[in-house]
Amino acid sequence: MTSEVALLGIRHHGPGSARAVAAALAQWQPDAVLIEGPPEADDIVHLAAEKNLVPPVALLAHAVDDPARAAFWPYAEFSPEWVAIRYAVDHDLPVRFIDLPAAHGFAPAPGEGEQEEAPDAEGAGDDLPADPLALLAEAAGHDDPERWWEDVVEHRAPGADALAPFAAVAEAMAALRAEGLGESRRDQLREAHMRQRIRAARRAGHDRIAVVCGAFHVPALAVMPTVAHDRALLAGLPKKVRTDITWIPWTHRRLSQAAGYGAGVQSPGWYHHLFTAEGDPVPRWLTRAAELLRAEDHPVSSAHVIEAVRLAETLAVLRGRPLAGLTETLDAVRAVLCEGSDVALELVRDRLVVGDALGEVPDAAPAVPLQRDLARLQRSLRLKPEAAPREVDLDLRKSTDAARSRLLHRLRLLGVDWGVPARSTVNSTGTFRESWRVCWQPEFAVRIAEAAQWGTTVEEAAVNKAVGTARAAVELAELTGLVETCLLAGLSGALPAVMRVLADCAALDTDVAHLAGALPALVRALRYGDVRGTDHGALAGAAAGLAERVCVGLPPACVGLDDAGAAAMRARIDEVHGAIALLGPGEAADPDGLPARWAAALHSLSRREPAGGPATGVPGLLRGRAVRLLLDDGRLDSEEAGRRLRLVLSVANAPADAAGWVEGFLTGGGALLLHDPRLLALLDEWLCGVGAEVFTDVLPLLRRTFAGLEAGVRSTIGGRVAAGPLGAGPAAPEAVGELDRARADAATPVLALLLGVRPTIPRQPTGRNT
Repeated sequence: MTSEVALLGIRHHGPGSARAVAAALAQWQPDAVLIEGPPEADDIVHLAAEKNLVPPVALLAHAVDDPARAAFWPYAEFSPEWVAIRYAVDHDLPVRFIDLPAAHGFAPAPGEGEQEEAPDAEGAGDDLPADPLALLAEAAGHDDPERWWEDVVEHRAPGADALAPFAAVAEAMAALRAEGLGESRRDQLREAHMRQRIRAARRAGHDRIAVVCGAFHVPALAVMPTVAHDRALLAGLPKKVRTDITWIPWTHRRLSQAAGYGAGVQSPGWYHHLFTAEGDPVPRWLTRAAELLRAEDHPVSSAHVIEAVRLAETLAVLRGRPLAGLTETLDAVRAVLCEGSDVALELVRDRLVVGDALGEVPDAAPAVPLQRDLARLQRSLRLKPEAAPREVDLDLRKSTDAARSRLLHRLRLLGVDWGVPARSTVNSTGTFRESWRVCWQPEFAVRIAEAAQWGTTVEEAAVNKAVGTARAAVELAELTGLVETCLLAGLSGALPAVMRVLADCAALDTDVAHLAGALPALVRALRYGDVRGTDHGALAGAAAGLAERVCVGLPPACVGLDDAGAAAMRARIDEVHGAIALLGPGEAADPDGLPARWAAALHSLSRREPAGGPATGVPGLLRGRAVRLLLDDGRLDSEEAGRRLRLVLSVANAPADAAGWVEGFLTGGGALLLHDPRLLALLDEWLCGVGAEVFTDVLPLLRRTFAGLEAGVRSTIGGRVAAGPLGAGPAAPEAVGELDRARADAATPVLALLLGVRPTIPRQPTGRNT
């Protein structure tokens, strides 16, 4: 400490450090507050005074010309930096950030054409060859640095001298650095810039300056070298690039992640409770845990809470800790509240230890026009961003739900996956329902900044992005998928340009597999267009043209395919079969229409010669699949299907080809083997006649085929095979004796009572005419 500068060395996101900073600032009463962070934020730090800037929040800095180059500085309510910011704005004190400018980190690395990694955010630059906390804990005789830090700092209440703990931490860090715990080159640059900012605050006439920074930097700031020394260090910094910075909402869950933009705080929900709870935090937290478990139908009573508190406190005493920490508390939750269940404990970890808190930022915070338009749409559609995942069911017949659907689809096109299509919780086969799983992530702010290059509104940006994506597309399926997305998102402005590119690409593409892969998306787009009221005349023409070309080119395209190619083509054939069923009119309306031409293509495919070598014949998988599709559509009777199966399973055909034919024939359901025992008998007879030398080769194909059948079908087939010869006719029914009407009539009153009707008892014949 100096007479003019109070160096408050902290651990980022530590509730104990936050309480200590609050007490130290109240005692020191500075006239300026300097905080480790990007100096670009000096112009927006005053927004912390707004009541609707609610942590967790983060500073987001990004390069104007390349928004993907971004860095975050997250702050929670228990972050010491946030406490210092709030103290400064509440007392109308100047507050400045003193770390290296983010603009330097976004500049190209010296001697390279690429950019270096984004600037260190939230103390990432404090990563050292050796963890200073681990060394201090080891010196104190502890093997767990996290537990040691909790005991000596996080669980400690400020004493009479609020500055004493910071002096002790500074002394410990100075000893570590004196022992050779070296700092990196970037640390030296950061500390030189911090010293320059402290000098600037002194020149501005501030007499009592509080500096809040990572504890590791305190020794380097306590002893000031010459100005020339620091200027020489900073002379090699890369040139600044234009940078924008703003406040964005953050989440506790993102704080808990060590990778990406997380801060590596393993228990933000627990830390928030430690910082905000009054009195003993353990009983209050266990009460919250009991409330959560009761809401999830776990039998937890107040007696459980009392016993859990006792157990946590006892464990703390046995382990020599001054207060029950998270480890002891969770042990008590598992043993008492969860009755040993790790499933229930995981619920407590997820909801309370981590949590789903999402911050808020005021409208006055800087934002790109696209972000402001999105915020307007979120308010008008009553679709509030939330950190906790939730399911949203939309009825597209309602104007509000249709607008919500368009917004979510447009954002997905822009790379903002706020909503992801999910399986509907409502049983419906119509196209007027959609289900989404929505969850807001903090990094969406960066993706929105990246998407701002396409337009100032969500619709404009999505239209321009769709047109740009279409012009850069190289695959036909990619274009048809984009057409479908344009319809789902209601981008009528982009559809003509995308359709022109699609028409050009389809005219030049002669690969039947590409055409077959592109057709289903177009047909789905036609169905979606119906419920959204979209004019799809051009789509129908394009889809019909693709379908015609697939019908003509399918049989030759299936010749000479290997196993992987045959499997891929079988999937394409199934998709096209379903698409043509939706696309073409029925034969009653047009006997020579598209369904008839598709059936002719399948007939031609099914009659092709078996594959006898490279580039010859059609694989059995595809021939068998064609027969099955024709059988299901009623274009082939069971007699003909049985005849073809008999031919395929004859000794003249290769066993591997026959196994592939069976796989294609049975894919999608094997109930027909139960309805037509002759097919099952043929299959059983062929399998029994396969020689031992080739049985091993065909076994994997057969196992894969039957593994895809329904469990009940497999069980019934196994029972029939085990019962005896399958070629025998059905057993004659057992003789049934004459019905005993008197015994049957005796049950009538009981049945009538169960069914709620008046019983009708047949009158016994009396032998008289009535």
